[in-house]
Amino acid sequence: MQTQTFYQRYGKRIFDVTVCLLVFAFAWPIMIVLSLLIACYLGRPVCFCQSRPGRNGKLFTMWKFRSMTNARDAQGELLPDAQRMTRFGKLLRSTSLDELPELWNVLRGEMSLIGPRPLLVQYLPLYSERQARRHEVSPGVTGWAQVNGRNGVPWEERFEMDVWYVENCSFRLDLFILWKTFVTVFQRKGVSAEGHVTMPPFAGTEKAACEQTRAA
Repeated sequence: MQTQTFYQRYGKRIFDVTVCLLVFAFAWPIMIVLSLLIACYLGRPVCFCQSRPGRNGKLFTMWKFRSMTNARDAQGELLPDAQRMTRFGKLLRSTSLDELPELWNVLRGEMSLIGPRPLLVQYLPLYSERQARRHEVSPGVTGWAQVNGRNGVPWEERFEMDVWYVENCSFRLDLFILWKTFVTVFQRKGVSAEGHVTMPPFAGTEKAACEQTRAA
C-alpha cells in the first residue's frame, strides 16, 4: 500500500462530510417524495440494504432506494432482475437517484463520495492481486470507472480504472470526477451493459485464476 498524501489521510474525509451535508440540505425534500413514490409503485420497504465490502474488505451495510419489485415465481423465488425492473425503477437508476441513501453511508465513514463502487461480497475471492487493490480506499458513491463508461465497460477495464484511481487519488481528481458524474447522469450513458439490467455477474478473470493456482 502506497504512502497516503495529506488529502487522502485527512482532507478527503472533510470533503466528503462537507459535500454530503450540502447535498442533504437540498435533497431531503426529494428523498421524501421518492420514498412515497417507491412505496406506491414498488412497495415496501422503500430502501434496499445489502452487505458490501468496504475499505480493506471490511463489510458494511449499504443503503439504496429500491428500484425493483419483489415479484416471485410459483416456488417463491425472486424473478430475474429484468422481470422485476419497472419503468419507474429504470428512471431511478438512469438518474442515479437510487444512490441518494448512500450519503448516509458516507457520513458514517463507511463510504466516500469518490472511490471504487462497492461490489458483491462473493466477488472478493475472485479478484486478482492487482484488482484487490481497489479495497485500499473506501468505496465510493461514484468513481473514475463510473464517469468513464459506467456499467457499459467490461469488468477488467473497470477494475483497472479503480486501481488507477487508488494510485492517483487527489483533491483535484475528486472534484473532476464529481463534476463529470453530474454530466454522465444528465446524459444517462452506460446505465447497463448490453443485454443486462446493470452488469453481468463477475466470474473472475483468467489472470486471477492463474494467480490463485500458483498460490495453491
